[in-house]
Amino acid sequence: MQLSGRVWVVTGAGSGMGRELVLELLRRGARVAAVDRNPDGLVDLTALADAGGRLSTHVVDITDRAAVRALPDDVETAHGAVDGLVNNAGIIQPFVPVAELDDATIQRVLDVNLMGTLHMVQAFLPRLLARPEGHVVNVSSMGGFFPFPGQTMYGASKAAVKLLSEGLYAELLDTSVRVTVVFPGAVETSITANSGVEQPTSDSDSKVPMTAADQAARAILKGVERNKLHVYVGTDAKVMNLAIKVVPRTAIRFVQKQMSKHLGAPQLTKES
Repeated sequence: MQLSGRVWVVTGAGSGMGRELVLELLRRGARVAAVDRNPDGLVDLTALADAGGRLSTHVVDITDRAAVRALPDDVETAHGAVDGLVNNAGIIQPFVPVAELDDATIQRVLDVNLMGTLHMVQAFLPRLLARPEGHVVNVSSMGGFFPFPGQTMYGASKAAVKLLSEGLYAELLDTSVRVTVVFPGAVETSITANSGVEQPTSDSDSKVPMTAADQAARAILKGVERNKLHVYVGTDAKVMNLAIKVVPRTAIRFVQKQMSKHLGAPQLTKES
């Protein structure tokens, strides 16, 4: 889908990859409605973008269904139409096993990552279908197809986003709306701090190379321009996508051993 001259809605726009997606869309001649629950992040984004009327900001918590339902009208008031939606907002869970998660934490992860994405799709899809061309971009995660101990509920929520996106793709094949689902690997963002989660300790020797947020944004938009269904961001996401298909048990055990050094999780027992 063409980016220039189109109106895009981006959630989680106040920081990290969302901010870079907004800036890159603006550089490419798009108009953008930036959505975030943090007003300070949107203020900083506005100053950084210096895009005038091509950028509007909307303080919305995507878990608030009523606020999300009102958002399409606000976007169309600001820009006259809406052509694309990027569901980028998301949070991770505390780095602990499922058995140690309380109900409220589990519900919050599901509400933001899955239900928030669903609310946005339901609110904007009728507007996208009315346009000559539309696009839905849902950001899943490498954790949405590969299990990481200590992030199981996060992974489950992102796996649901993957299947939600693929289902939408199938349902919309005979329409003018295309669907892309994105699987970022390790990206340099503030998702840990924004999620209120403490980063586990790690040895300097075991640090994973991370993709810069602006590089990730460019990779995502390149995939959107090509109407790709799946976009893998970062070498780690591409490698793990192959590993889980070719040697799943070996790959899972390797990652579990690496993470157990920092999480104190029990070792997986050898399968018979």
